[in-house]
Amino acid sequence: MQRSFTLASALALATLAIPSGAADRAQSRLQGYSEVPAIATAASGRFRATIREHDGVIDYELSYTGLEGDVRQAHIHIGQTSVNGGVMVFLCQTTFNTDPTGLAPTCVQDGTVTGSLTAANVIGPAGQGVDAAEFGELVRAIRSGVAYANVHTAKYTSGEVRGQISLKNE
Repeated sequence: MQRSFTLASALALATLAIPSGAADRAQSRLQGYSEVPAIATAASGRFRATIREHDGVIDYELSYTGLEGDVRQAHIHIGQTSVNGGVMVFLCQTTFNTDPTGLAPTCVQDGTVTGSLTAANVIGPAGQGVDAAEFGELVRAIRSGVAYANVHTAKYTSGEVRGQISLKNE
């Protein structure tokens, strides 16, 4: 009896010693056919992120190429597949479409943008139950599969390439 109590205690302590701050990896493939409505474009892209919720940070890399229009902005929106939703955070900005927080890096016309998202980056959308600075809602939307990355251009102002973000199985 004493031995099983000791074993149970040791297992409990070992569980506490496991870091609880493991990072989730998320990804998305961006294409015009994922836009709503679909866009026939040769452009493509990729979004990858590391969610470190315990640190309150999402580090990301957004790459895209072959866009037919000049880049205007890129975001993470809240919305399930085939549904348009509101902007949660800016991934990059231009002088034509600035991030209201001023925190997003500048978009490139072709290539890769990297950055980090925190509660300060979250702008909403309040109409979908996400208030400014609600970092936990951004993380929950990504983990639930109801967030998408979107690159907007002058030619396709609603977005030229889009991809639903999902957790990456490693």
